[in-house]
Amino acid sequence: MARAHSVKDVAARAGVSLGTVSNVLNRPDRVSPKTRARVEQAMQDLGFVRNESARQLRAGHSRTLAYVLLDARNPFFTDVAEGAERAAEAAGLRLFLCHSDNRASREGDYLAHLVEQRVQGILVTPVDPQASVLDDVRRNGTPLVIVDRTREDDQFCSVAVDDELGGRLAVEHLVEQGHTRVAFIGGPDTIGQVRDRLEGARRAWKEAGLPDDQLTVVPTDGLTVVEGRSAGERLMGLAKRRRPSAAFCANDLLALGLLQQLSTSGLAVPGDLAIVGYDDIEYASAAAVPLTSVRQPRQELGRRAAELVLDEADNPAHVHEQLVFLPELVARRSTLG
Repeated sequence: MARAHSVKDVAARAGVSLGTVSNVLNRPDRVSPKTRARVEQAMQDLGFVRNESARQLRAGHSRTLAYVLLDARNPFFTDVAEGAERAAEAAGLRLFLCHSDNRASREGDYLAHLVEQRVQGILVTPVDPQASVLDDVRRNGTPLVIVDRTREDDQFCSVAVDDELGGRLAVEHLVEQGHTRVAFIGGPDTIGQVRDRLEGARRAWKEAGLPDDQLTVVPTDGLTVVEGRSAGERLMGLAKRRRPSAAFCANDLLALGLLQQLSTSGLAVPGDLAIVGYDDIEYASAAAVPLTSVRQPRQELGRRAAELVLDEADNPAHVHEQLVFLPELVARRSTLG
């Protein structure tokens, strides 16, 4: 196996000092364009690859951020990651993505590994925002920002959306469209966002003066297309006099699954059932019947989270912030006809 070339080899080939090669690698603005080109050519000729692990040890951290996301199958989280990636690139860093798959054990393993790798900062959408594993990261000195969740204390920066307001907007819209029998579809209720969206829906329902028993909760085991189809089957199994005329789904994947099931059953949207989703992912507007949805500023969440973790890493006077963004309802054919 060929020997890996060192910085010394590059310096010898380019006819410069070790310090000059170091500057080209770490502070290229300090080297004249002509000399920098000569060193870069020597690197190319030798096939030189810098020892990033050694550089990290000297610097005390890597030039990377990481995002531990909850569900890589949900476009909401990949949109958040895109916003974080753009902020990282603007700072000259790279973003690594880790998928916890909504499993606390897997999340903990990733967080421990990222601390060992000395990443500059971590973004995480945690399974449980109160989990002690997050405190362990903080005690190890790695900046961490909580994304799409809130926490009871102010020990971390966080970025989230007012989900109770989002639930209120969804149901107020359905009431304005004349619906007096509505289903809320979502679960499990261990997910804080599901609870908050349902609470907002219930408050809007109560303020409209409508009977409690005409807002039906259809629980699901997750926030997936498959669960949305299953919820649709259960709704269609109800007697027509008990069947709701509209459904508010806790996210767009559920809403898309519900829409698929209705289409398979030969039912019309919104004629037989109006649908409101949540998140306003790209597929919402591109569905066969474009979905009304509660929009979250997905990329903005990621961008601000990355900016906060970078400020914590670089600014000794950093003060933790808990940012809460406002959702907005985007009305489309699934409720307007």
